[in-house]
Formats: sequence, C-alpha cells, structure tokens
Amino acid sequence: MNQSAVFIFCLIFLTLSGIQGIPLMRTTTRCTCIKISNQPVNPKSLEKLELIPATEFCPHVEIIATMKKNGEKRCLNPESKAIKNLLKAIRRERSKRSP
Repeated sequence: MNQSAVFIFCLIFLTLSGIQGIPLMRTTTRCTCIKISNQPVNPKSLEKLELIPATEFCPHVEIIATMKKNGEKRCLNPESKAIKNLLKAIRRERSKRSP
C-alpha cells in the first residue's frame, strides 16, 4: 500500500471519529409555553393544534393553539376541563372522518 493511500485512510478515520460525538439535532432545554391560558377555544377558530408531550427538558405536556384569524399562538392548559373537552371533540371529529 502506498503512502498516499495510508494517509487518506488515516484522514478519513480521524474525521469520522471526530464526528461521532457531535449531536445531529440541537435539543431545547426549556418548555415552549411560558404563559398558559385556561380560557375555552372555539374549535372553528383553530388553524392548528399542536400537542407536545413531556420530555426530560420540559416535564409538562404542552398544547399550542394557532388561531385562524390572526395566526396568534396560545398555550392551553392541558388540565383545564374546557381544553379536555376540546380535545375530545377533535378526536370525535377525526374518528367520524376516518372510515
């Protein structure tokens, strides 16, 4: 084996071993929601509803509602009775749509 092949092999090996410890995705170290709303939300005014499960970085389940009218994002309280009813209504609506 010639010297240039050995050099290239060593260079590739060192590059790959250096990449091993670099995380592919940067994780957030805090919760997205700072202020949580307990107010009921009309399902017809929702553009999008995101349910973010608890993680090691944020121990709370987060529900983020994006409104159709102005694109405003609201963090909803997952323990609120009104929000639980909203989630049930959305699940019922989805189950009606799927055959």
